[in-house]
Amino acid sequence: MNALRRKAVFLDRDGVINRSLVKDGNPYPPSSVEEVEILPGVPSAIRELKDAGFLIICVTNQPDVARRTQNRRTVEAIHKFLLKLLYLDEIMVCYHDDKDKCQCRKPLPGMLLDAVARFSIVLEESFMVGDRWRDIEAGRRVGCTTVLIDYHYAETERSQPDARVSSLPEAVDWILNHCK
Repeated sequence: MNALRRKAVFLDRDGVINRSLVKDGNPYPPSSVEEVEILPGVPSAIRELKDAGFLIICVTNQPDVARRTQNRRTVEAIHKFLLKLLYLDEIMVCYHDDKDKCQCRKPLPGMLLDAVARFSIVLEESFMVGDRWRDIEAGRRVGCTTVLIDYHYAETERSQPDARVSSLPEAVDWILNHCK
């Protein structure tokens, strides 16, 4: 692969890297660093992707900041904690809610497109892994291959993934077997 054009795996945060707090069938982010629980197998799965030559970029919606139920400082502390523990190249975050109509809030692909510009990513050779339809739709809109970690949340699935798995380690196995 040309050194100037790189492949990436985009990872959602909550439900992919760390455990989501599920209430009434709906996922919620941890409210503090102390509540962050890295999911089983995540560090080694991310390392496998790095060893295979992928950039690892977390792209996460954090609308609770706009809703004033979470503060930005706490979200940044969680990201600092994750960057220290895991082989992530970058964490990109959207703090907006749907009513803000920003281009970075998934399912819109603004964060992925920003990453393309910053890191010279080839989207057709890249993957988006998420646990909600918004993640899958953002990946589809830019031409990434998409993988859903399916927790059977109580929400309508509005976008179909290329693959459906039960964990990030399973997603990594699928990705490494389907690299272009």
